[in-house]
Amino acid sequence: MERIYVTVRARPLSPEESKCSPWKISGSSIHLTNQPSKFEFVSDRVFGDDCRTIDVYEARTKEIVASAVRGFNGTVFAYGQTNSGKTYTMRGSNSEPGIIPLADMDREFLLRMSYMEIYNEEINDLLVPEHRKLQIHESLERGIYVAGLREEIVTCAEQVLDLMEFGESHRHIGETNMNLHSSRSHTIFRMIIESKERVEEEGTIDSCDAVRVSVLNLVDLAGSERAAKTGAEGVRLKEGSHINKSLMTLGTVIKKLSEGAESQGGHVPYRDSKLTRILQPALGGNANTSIICNITLAQVHADETKSSLQFASRALRVTNCACVNEVLLSSNSFVVL
Repeated sequence: MERIYVTVRARPLSPEESKCSPWKISGSSIHLTNQPSKFEFVSDRVFGDDCRTIDVYEARTKEIVASAVRGFNGTVFAYGQTNSGKTYTMRGSNSEPGIIPLADMDREFLLRMSYMEIYNEEINDLLVPEHRKLQIHESLERGIYVAGLREEIVTCAEQVLDLMEFGESHRHIGETNMNLHSSRSHTIFRMIIESKERVEEEGTIDSCDAVRVSVLNLVDLAGSERAAKTGAEGVRLKEGSHINKSLMTLGTVIKKLSEGAESQGGHVPYRDSKLTRILQPALGGNANTSIICNITLAQVHADETKSSLQFASRALRVTNCACVNEVLLSSNSFVVL
């Protein structure tokens, strides 16, 4: 058993915002100053606004990626209000790569990747834009999966990045008062890793029949938002409503799991949202999971930051039980990376 690993990353502030920020970071804790009631949050790691994405990656994500290569499922997702730096953390920029580009992979591998978005509670395939409104299914063989989602076999890091760029160009984004390029959907970048040992025998290379199959999910959540601050109306208001509803369900699931509801036979509402249904194995299941809680230390967003930290605090109490996923089958479709 291992609990969810939670880190906090603060977005850089403008000089004016820095002057009146009510937050103080000290080691792995963050707390409000000059408040009548004490509020302090302690996580596995708190990164200030001067940190680099590579530091966040090496704190835990690097280990989760390495574990996925060894056959363990893994999930990393960025959480936080709109305009707190989630997409930057996950995707990065040309000068500072994010978590997804950094997660590149003496075993043989067959790598398949998919890229989907959840927009207004509908699942769209970002690699095949015409594949929309896909449905979630479950079977004994595959577990929970999205039917009709394209899985591309990839053989090099450049191919992965090209597909990621293509998918990102079809993601729903829009302008709000808080963000010129606000994510209007949740995205799940998924890598399915099949591997088997190579055995050298009398000058030839053979492979045994034990195959490890693991799933690595890298999730960029759309941010929670208040219409009064974003100025959302019409389509943007509808999008924000769906975003907030799915994030509220995620919060409820984390709260239930932190209270031990599932282990006690209680109901956990995974099915109330497409997001939580797809990520069910990563939330209290068979996976190593890390949450990067993105926040802003600006005074004007103090309530939203406090809410994000409360979510992170509950996530710290959720435990998973990750195990190696190994099956016996015969396959000659492996490529060497």
